[in-house]
Amino acid sequence: MSEHTPPFRYDAELAAQIELKWQLRWEQDGTFHSPNPSGPLSAGFEAMRGRPKFYLLDMFPYPSGAGLHVGHPLGYIGSDVFGRFLRMSGRHVLHALGYDAFGLPAEQYAISTGQHPSVTTGVNVANMRRQLRRLGLAHDARREVATTDQAFYRWTQWIFLQIFGSWYDTRRDRARPIAELAAEFESGERAVPGGRSWAAMSPGERSDVIDGHRLAYLSEEMVNWCPGLGTVLANEEITADGRSDVGNYPVFRRPLRQWMLRITSYAERLLSDLELVDWPEPIKTMQRNWIGASDGALIEFELAGPLPDGAGGGPGFTGAPPPAIAVFTTRPDTLAGATFLVLAPEHPLAARLATPAFPAGTPRAWRGGSPDPTATDGFFTGAHVINPATGRPIPVLVASYVLMTYGTGAIMAVPAHDQRDFEFARRLGLPVEAAVHPPPAWLAARGLDPGAPASGWPQAYAGDGANAGGGRMELTGMGTASAIDAAVRWLAGHGHGSRVRSYRLRDWLFSRQRYWGEPFPIVYDGEGRPIGLPESQLPVTLPEITDFRPDAAGDEQADPVPPLARAADWATVELDLGDGPRRYRRELNTMPQWAGSCWYYLRYLDPANDDAFVGPDVERYWMVPDGAAPGDGGVDLYVGGVEHAVLHLLYARFWHKVLYDLGHVSTREPFRRLFNQGYILADAFTDDRGMYVPAADVTEQADGSCTYHGEPVTRRAGKMGKSLKNSVSPDDMYAAYGADTLRLYEMAMGPLDVSRPWRTSDVIGVHRFLQRLWRCIVDEETGRLTVTDAALTEQTARRLHATIAVVRADFAELRFNTAIAGLIGLTSHAARIAADGAGLPRGLAEPLVLMVAPLAPHVAEELWSRLGHSGSVAWAAFPEADEALAAEPTLTLPVQVNGKVRFTIEVPASAGEADIERELSSTEALTAATAGRDIARLVIVPGKIVSIVTR
Repeated sequence: MSEHTPPFRYDAELAAQIELKWQLRWEQDGTFHSPNPSGPLSAGFEAMRGRPKFYLLDMFPYPSGAGLHVGHPLGYIGSDVFGRFLRMSGRHVLHALGYDAFGLPAEQYAISTGQHPSVTTGVNVANMRRQLRRLGLAHDARREVATTDQAFYRWTQWIFLQIFGSWYDTRRDRARPIAELAAEFESGERAVPGGRSWAAMSPGERSDVIDGHRLAYLSEEMVNWCPGLGTVLANEEITADGRSDVGNYPVFRRPLRQWMLRITSYAERLLSDLELVDWPEPIKTMQRNWIGASDGALIEFELAGPLPDGAGGGPGFTGAPPPAIAVFTTRPDTLAGATFLVLAPEHPLAARLATPAFPAGTPRAWRGGSPDPTATDGFFTGAHVINPATGRPIPVLVASYVLMTYGTGAIMAVPAHDQRDFEFARRLGLPVEAAVHPPPAWLAARGLDPGAPASGWPQAYAGDGANAGGGRMELTGMGTASAIDAAVRWLAGHGHGSRVRSYRLRDWLFSRQRYWGEPFPIVYDGEGRPIGLPESQLPVTLPEITDFRPDAAGDEQADPVPPLARAADWATVELDLGDGPRRYRRELNTMPQWAGSCWYYLRYLDPANDDAFVGPDVERYWMVPDGAAPGDGGVDLYVGGVEHAVLHLLYARFWHKVLYDLGHVSTREPFRRLFNQGYILADAFTDDRGMYVPAADVTEQADGSCTYHGEPVTRRAGKMGKSLKNSVSPDDMYAAYGADTLRLYEMAMGPLDVSRPWRTSDVIGVHRFLQRLWRCIVDEETGRLTVTDAALTEQTARRLHATIAVVRADFAELRFNTAIAGLIGLTSHAARIAADGAGLPRGLAEPLVLMVAPLAPHVAEELWSRLGHSGSVAWAAFPEADEALAAEPTLTLPVQVNGKVRFTIEVPASAGEADIERELSSTEALTAATAGRDIARLVIVPGKIVSIVTR
């Protein structure tokens, strides 16, 4: 005979009914609409006017075809709980979600299936929207955007045109419209590069000068070119042996004409303005390291003598080399010890200096893949430069351990004081000369005499020390710091260099040979010069095509042919750009996926505005806090994963600063506070082949071992994900327990910023908590309310207000796991009261429901409604603690010494003997009352008296 299940028990079926009911009600009532102060979404703003605003933001999600697993919504649930708490605490909260929907996965799927990426993306967005809707997230659905919407990428293109139409004025340290630069050249206020007269230049020559200053510019850049795929690849898409991860085609390093964004102009501001934001220090450190500021000197090494026969025969380059090679170094004091100069394989001069034999002799780092900073392969170009400190010629080599991403892509090699230079010099038989004297102890430890030449050292000495001199700079005997300063002054005074700050940061390569991305709002005239389209011609929409593959090329010298080239009627267009109808060709590359994610947070503010990417009043309202200094502000809280710590955040900061300089936004930084949630981890399992097997089908044995279809498997830890076959779908959790249980479990697993293991078997614990809460207020047999108007006992009132104080403080600091622990304790107390049959006092039931509401909003809405309230619990006031009741009560205990009361002490009412003894020992009155006598006996009766006998 089956066990009777009460008809009104809170189970998965009832939870689903409640959740779907309230999700529909919220949508119909516009419960989470956040009106703007002006513009299309301003209806209802007067009701919000007295509330302080709060802009709460989640990182932009990509709608994957695999759908969500339970690890994906961790941050979304956390931000939703926080947003609901803020709303109940009197804030006007803006919380929205959209989709970063352009990108390679949908295009790759289109290539393999023929299905248009827009269809794939639409299906993925709809599925993700459905899964997130079931979580009951309190988003303003009117503000949803997708980067693939023409109404959105119209403004992405507009922002690109703002960047294209700007230059960085180093005198004013900000971006300015490019027209102002042209006006300064024309007036003579600013000298034309090369000393030419602006008036004497042709229109085309003027355009070339202007284009060379733009923040968005075209440049020949070394890229990873894959002829077999017909596209440029990122480093992450290349295998260790220099082939494409997809298709296993050869990859070559070669120059291609690409769009670049001049992010390096903002390097110092991107670095210094990190002090303006409240971000986790490790994230700031990662950004600082990525920007990579180094103080040192830029040294010019003049080429020595005629170049070798045939120089200039490297791939892709023509023309004579410049008269000098620039090198950045942080140790100009060691210049006299520089015995050769090394170029990165990608350095343009590497090809210009090389002889025709150069390509055949290049290391792998040139032929494919990425340069290897640990390798010591290299070769001599045949050219020499003059060391300005010694006047001697030194050879110019190319080696894969030198990176274009640092300094100028060329180094002065001082093998005596750099281990990689040392190993390279030993390998190629190059000289090693000391520029700094190592300490005697360093020499002695290696069995060397004090005067041992550097050529005999077993390794490089990289520390500080007295300068060894040996050159024209007269640094002999100086300490390192003094020698660096003197060396820079000597270089500047003799025209060989200057003091500079160098950055690891490089300009942003912004072109992709893909179809599924934002088209550039650029056309080219008959001479191949880029022209930005007028705003009236935006958006430039993607043409409809059916073949999305880049054209594969036969050899490494073939130029890429992007998929957009197949749309011939689109690729060439007749336009009137102010000088009559003419034929132009469009840019056939598309923007990278980063483009839309650089500014989406601004479009959330004003998504229905057809006249601007965001209205000025709206932007200032949401981005600038009351009383903020000019330029201060940004998104109040940005929640997302640490995987976006560098590139997304750096790129978005760059775009925002350009918009700030041009007067389009009010804050210097986009994100005022950043919070990184952790990951949900899950066990994964591999068979004897090392292949992952579905974790859901693994059986754990009594001894802790695991099997898959009877065969032993190995347990491995890792993030939850499709590749590890350990994903758990939120749909399964909704069906088994309901969305409120899933929300509550993910918040209870541990601190939000810490990764935590998923255990499906543990979900039942928080589900039982919600069942207990339900039973406290609703009769499971009849469905009737069981709440009474009885007054709370003093004990219950104190426990309630102590819990309110803790939960309120925990919610404010995103400590949801400890808040849940407090609520579980209070609910257990409520259950004991309700168990006597008299019902739960309303004075306990209502604040309990209100505190649970941010975490489990659906069941809280249902209980709040059953308690007789017509308005949504989402807008009810969060409980405030009575400080007097929240404070733990105290007792006054008399202290008796040798039978006579001498003084009293205050202790918590719940204090035990040990607590009372500690309080007694810290009381000054004890010393006076015992008059230095020893205590022979101490008797403590908690809550009554303390008795001391002395001798």
